[in-house]
Parts: sequence; structure tokens; C-alpha cells
Amino acid sequence: MVKPARLRAPSPITRRILAVNLLALGFLFAGLLYVDEYRRGLIAAELAALQTQADLFAAALGEGATAPEGPTEEGLIAPVAQQMVRRLVQATRTRARLFSGDGELLADSRLLIGPGGMVQIEELPPPRDEAQPAKALLAVYDLVAERLSDGEVLPVYGENPVQKAADYPEALQALSGNVTEVVRSVTGGGMILSVAVPVQRYKQVLGALMLTRGSHDIDVAVFQVRLDILKVFAVALAVTVLLSLYLAGTIARPILKLSAAAERVRKDRQRKHTIPDFANRGDEIGDLAVALREMTDALWLRMDAIESFAADVSHEIKNPLTSLRSAVETVVRINDPDKQQKLMTIILDDVQRLDRLITDISDASRLDAELSRAHFAPVNIGLMLGTLVDVTTTTADDRGIRLKLELNGKRDLIINGLEGRLVQVFRNLIANAVSFSPPHGTITITAGRKNSTVVAEFLDEGPGIPDDKEKEIFLRFYSERPHGEKFGTHSGLGLSISKQIVEAHGGTIFAENRQHGGDGPGGARFVVRLPV
Repeated sequence: MVKPARLRAPSPITRRILAVNLLALGFLFAGLLYVDEYRRGLIAAELAALQTQADLFAAALGEGATAPEGPTEEGLIAPVAQQMVRRLVQATRTRARLFSGDGELLADSRLLIGPGGMVQIEELPPPRDEAQPAKALLAVYDLVAERLSDGEVLPVYGENPVQKAADYPEALQALSGNVTEVVRSVTGGGMILSVAVPVQRYKQVLGALMLTRGSHDIDVAVFQVRLDILKVFAVALAVTVLLSLYLAGTIARPILKLSAAAERVRKDRQRKHTIPDFANRGDEIGDLAVALREMTDALWLRMDAIESFAADVSHEIKNPLTSLRSAVETVVRINDPDKQQKLMTIILDDVQRLDRLITDISDASRLDAELSRAHFAPVNIGLMLGTLVDVTTTTADDRGIRLKLELNGKRDLIINGLEGRLVQVFRNLIANAVSFSPPHGTITITAGRKNSTVVAEFLDEGPGIPDDKEKEIFLRFYSERPHGEKFGTHSGLGLSISKQIVEAHGGTIFAENRQHGGDGPGGARFVVRLPV
């Protein structure tokens, strides 16, 4: 039975990219939904329209619904005022209330007087529309925004069974001759906009006209704007999520592949797996993939070198150990003092050879670690070669070999490197030239600048390098010694270590035969190039 594949949780990188992008989009969305300034503009425009209507209605009432009440005073005629108020607001969705000069309610556009008495008109709420989910979401947003903000708290609108001008501050102000605007909130949502103006005739205040209108039109306009914002936000949200997932995929998926490949390479014993090649991406992940591939190749090369080095070491040590064992087993069986002395000499030579091997192997094994941890410093190659030539000349043997140093140019030959290790390279090359030089031969050492490179050459007059051995002489434990030299004097690691040191300094070393016309090899030339 095949088990269903488990859904893999999004990677932490995917979650973080989504969180950052959605958080920024959320802040932008929340700010756009807060259309308070837009709402204020609509309210101001609505109040201005109400005031214009109220001024027109008050002028009409002042001219058409008044009659003399005394020799010097005029008053509003209630029945006429009631009819005029109803007619004036019939074409609008505005409620009009007219108060007399003493604050009594004379007319209300929502009160109809019929045969059965007074009838009150009440507007029904609009039918439920399809945008109710959006309205619910916006209501929650408004509630949260109201809690977080320190906005102005509107007075709550209310009506008494018997209304008087004293119930409405704007009406009282209108009876005093002032135009007043008031915005109130309604329980359950919405607002009531109110404007009260004085009804005058010949500068005499006869009453107060108060026009009120609900905020339905404002709420619809604001809701429409916010609904459009929600639509744009939905599209932006979808695009942001898709782009975030794409971006996370281009980052997280290759990293997961690299991680899985690295795990397979770590457990691989037969080198069947490699790091994926993302070099064509041209970004940091491509650089990481290239670095991992190069690091893996370098590790395999290092492991191969360690295995080869271990095999070479065991082979080189086995030879003197075999000779030492044979000599020890033989010396105890013979009684001839002369033969015993010869065997003891062999044993001593083998011990000395083992000591040299172990010393050189130890030096070669710790060379990589030392070069990786050491700090390079300026080194004067010309001064170093001069000192080595003086020391070698002072301690030279009786074969009459002469060393000649030639420094080309007037500039100092200074590079960044490890002085002790470079001394080891040049001392080894000088010793190598001395050992192959004939009696009374000359070893020429030259050094100079070529562009951004210091070039040092070591020329001897010896037999030269055997054919096709110019590269093999730098291999470990390769030994090609002069005729007559005692066997085992050298371990064969000197040139290999020198090559390793030079390459660690970013340079190169190679060897070739010198030519003297048509007479064949005229000695060997070793060339070391080091970057300035």
C-alpha cells in the first residue's frame, strides 16, 4: 500500500518573505481604508447643501406663511407653514421642522395630518445587498480604528415625544438669529446632519427652520470608495502572494536542492553525486553553487592527496624498515665482528634515513595547515637571496663551487609571503644545484621584476634533468640523485614541498634544461615566479 505524500510545510524563507510583503501591503491597505478626510469633505459638502436649502426654505416661509399678530408684530401661520414645509421638502430626502418664536413645534415634514389624526412617516432601512460581507469587514475595521484613534466623539441623536426647540441647540441658536450646523451619530450606525436657520421677515426672527438628513448618501459614497480599495487590495494581495511564492521558490528551492545534494555527497562513498550547477542563474545562489562545487572538488582532491600521501609514506617507510629488520635478524646470528660492524653501520644508516623521512613527512603534513593560518608580510627577495648566497658560500664544501648572484633592476623585489617558508624553497633549490654541480662549477642565481611578478632563476652546470622528467621531479618521494651520492641521503620531498609553498603564495615553479649551442644539456634551470 502506497502511503499518501505528506504536505510539506512552507520553508522558513517562504514564510518570512510572505510575512514581510504582506505586512507592508497590510499597512498600506489599512491606511487607504482610513478615508476620514474624504468623509469629512463629504459631510462639509452635505452641510453646505443643507444650509443652502434651509436658506431658500426659510425665505419662502418668511414670505408666504406669516400674518400680522399685532400692530407691530408678525407671526407664522401654522396650517400654511405645515403645508409649505411638506411641499418644500417633498422633492428632497430632507426632514424639515419648523419651530415658532417661543420654541414650539409648528411643522414636521414627517407628520401628516389626516382624517384619523396625526400620521408619522418613517423611512424603512434599505434592503439587504450582496455587499454585506464587505460591510461587516469594514465595520470591524471601523471599530478597531475607533478604539485606536482619539477622534471626536459625536453626540447621539434622540427625539422626545413632544419636540421643542430647546431639544436642539442649533434650533435655539437659529431663534437667536444664528445659522448653526450639528452632526450627530445614530445608534446602530450612521449620522444625522442638521442645519438650523432663522425664519425672518424684515429682520424680525419669526421662528427657526431645522433641516436634517441622514448620512446614507455619504455612507454609500465612502463605502463605494472603500469597496474599490478592497478590490484593488484583493488583486494586489493575490499578486503579492504569487510573487512572494515565486521569489521564495527561486531562493528556497535551489537552497533545498543544494542542501540535499550536499547531504548526498557527504554520504556518498563512490562519488556518484555532485552539487547541482546553478552557475547560469547569475546571482548569489549561483555563486554559492559554484563555490560548493569547487569546494567539493577540492575536498575530493585533498582526500585523494591524503590517500596517495599515506600510500607513499607507507611505501617509503617500509623500505628502510625491511632493511633494518633484515640487518637486525642477521646480526644476532653471526659471530664475525667485522660483519657485525658492517650490519650495525647499515642499521645506523637505516635509522638515520627513517629519521629524515619522518622529519620531512611531518613537515609536509603540517605545511597546509600552517599556510592556511599564517599571515603574510612583506619579504625582500633580493636581500633574502643575498643572505643565502653568503651563507652557502661560507659553508661550501671543498669542491670549489662558486655562487654568483645577479639582481636585475633598481627596484626592491618585495612580495607578500612567509619569509621562513620562502627561505626553505630557495635554500632547497640552492642545495639541489650544489649537489648536481661539477667541481669548480658555477651556480648563477638571477632575480628581477617582470611586470607584476618577481622572477628568480637558479642555473647550474650539472648533467641536467633526464628526458621527460621535468614535471616528475616535483612529485613526492621522487629522487634522482648524482652518481656516487650515498643512497637514502634525501627523502625526495624537497621539490614537492617547494612547489606546494610557491603555489600557496600564488606563484609557479618549473624546471628545464639549459642549452649550450648544439652540445646538449648544459645544466638545469629552476624558475620561481611570485606575484608582487
